[in-house]
Amino acid sequence: MMRPEHLIAACWILFVLYWMISARSIKPAAERQSRAAMLAHKLPVCLGAILMLVPRADPFGTPIIPDAASAKWLGAFICVLGLLGAFWSRKILADNWSNDVEFKQGHQLIESGPYHFVRHPIYSSILLMLFGAALTVNRFISLASLVLFFAGFFIKLKQEERLLLRHFPAGYPAYKARTKMLLPFVF
Repeated sequence: MMRPEHLIAACWILFVLYWMISARSIKPAAERQSRAAMLAHKLPVCLGAILMLVPRADPFGTPIIPDAASAKWLGAFICVLGLLGAFWSRKILADNWSNDVEFKQGHQLIESGPYHFVRHPIYSSILLMLFGAALTVNRFISLASLVLFFAGFFIKLKQEERLLLRHFPAGYPAYKARTKMLLPFVF
């Protein structure tokens, strides 16, 4: 029988495979960020990934919530929802996507699909996956990992928004005014 931890692992494997395959068909960059700007968001994300991958290294070692099977399965379900959201968001963004903060040649401002509801649905979806994984792992260190990912994504999305404001001076402010950053109707 499948355990929630196995479902979480399968989600992350599918995520990485899809990202690697879809990264083959992206537009060339017209403008790239500096190395310092890249490090500003990649360092917290990398540290968060390390913490998520070694949950047994938790110095406290105690569960955050009572170690109930229902909480683990809820976490796995949330992770699956996040994975589906990430796939949908990446598919809609298509060849405008980049792993780094870049403006692509022929870049388009995407406002459809999940981008109709939030400006950064890929980050929202990945954070949802991480929250689900944190529930399933059920350790303090997994929450610390989630906080580090959020910090890195927040830095990166602010960099992306500055870039998009520069390149879409008429369209992006209007889009920004009618959508939330990460969580529909809230934030």
